[in-house]
Amino acid sequence: MTAPVEALLFDLGNVITEIDFGRVVKRWSEHARRDLTPLWKAYTPDDVYHRHERGMASDEEFFGSLRDAFGVELTDAQFLDGWNAIFVGRYTGIDDQLQRAAARMPIYAFTNTNKAHEQYWSVAYADTMSHFRHVFVSSTIGHRKPDLDAFAYVVREMGVPAERVLFFDDSQANIDGARASGLQTVHVRSNADLTAALARLGI
Repeated sequence: MTAPVEALLFDLGNVITEIDFGRVVKRWSEHARRDLTPLWKAYTPDDVYHRHERGMASDEEFFGSLRDAFGVELTDAQFLDGWNAIFVGRYTGIDDQLQRAAARMPIYAFTNTNKAHEQYWSVAYADTMSHFRHVFVSSTIGHRKPDLDAFAYVVREMGVPAERVLFFDDSQANIDGARASGLQTVHVRSNADLTAALARLGI
């Protein structure tokens, strides 16, 4: 850490909350009554997927693109049911960690997500989200990680110099984007990485 840290910025999925796309495919397969795993493994997030995360494509448009890609006749409700099965839960002890961190400095979150998922976690994990001064949601701000303009927007809104922000994310691509934007970073491969970084800050 080359400059004093004045604010913390956390990804949500697989940093604060555990997510598992395997649960999504399992639920969709149950609805389709056939195994969609091979199709999901071959699926590459496309323009509709990314526009969905930027708030530029509706849930219905996104589900329609999946319907075409997988060749299944699932309803939007069935797709949504599977889509929200991604959430496993919060990591043990994360609320205590966030509470201690928030007592020391401003903490924020920045997540690539969509309106459907935001509607889920904003309710299911409301108490956890309350620790953050603000949660930056890609589908609301129109920018997604790892784009440099996304980090520029978030840092500007935080009002903290980029070099004094410590960013936690499980994606190497997002870590690379944050570093290119001047942020300090911690690549979170497990909660132990987050815990160790907070301990170095005396949290």
